[in-house]
Amino acid sequence: MINQKIKLTLSKMKTIFQIVLWIVCVFLGYMIYRSVTGPIEFDKVKKERFAEVIDRLKDIRNAQEAYKSVNGRFANNFNDLVAFVDTGRYTITQQRDSSYMEFDRVYQIDLLKEVTIIDTLGFVAVKDSLFKNSDRYLQMMNVPYAANNEQFTLKADIVEKGGYRAPVFEAKVAKSVVLYDQPQDLLTRENAQISVEEVNGTEIKVGSLNEVSTSGNWPPIYDKKGDQ
Repeated sequence: MINQKIKLTLSKMKTIFQIVLWIVCVFLGYMIYRSVTGPIEFDKVKKERFAEVIDRLKDIRNAQEAYKSVNGRFANNFNDLVAFVDTGRYTITQQRDSSYMEFDRVYQIDLLKEVTIIDTLGFVAVKDSLFKNSDRYLQMMNVPYAANNEQFTLKADIVEKGGYRAPVFEAKVAKSVVLYDQPQDLLTRENAQISVEEVNGTEIKVGSLNEVSTSGNWPPIYDKKGDQ
């Protein structure tokens, strides 16, 4: 009777051990699968989200360049930038060379004078020029995919370069805001990227507060044909 109980107990323990072993095998198999597919899925999500973020940064850059062409400086906040796009206008001009004869009192003869004439042809709305029939400029401050409605950080300043005071601006967002729901180990690896084919550093940004530049820190793969 005792031997039978022992055999029954051993049999149950064997069954439990087999179940545990199968669970461990399944878990290890899943971990191996994730180690292979995880980076692939992460890269797919990253590129999709980064593409939308960069498109929005390009809208900010285009709006800032238009703002500077009219105001001589960049906007330091989104309220001013959006208001400008909503109501601002470009002046359309045409430049032409002309000449005429004018009596010179020194030489006592008529001399040919050459001048450049700038004609104003009309005006065009900034939002029509930059965004056509779209009102997406109203959302350009919002970071795509952000979990808590985060906005891009926007700053403008004036820097001294070679004795020349130049207006600059920078718009940026941390990668962690865009990839908030991705594995931490893969995000850490992404933040350490140093490659001509990747967005280097911990942020996605356009412009600079230290250099006279309106370039972004993304590789050409994110630029469509015709983008600057």
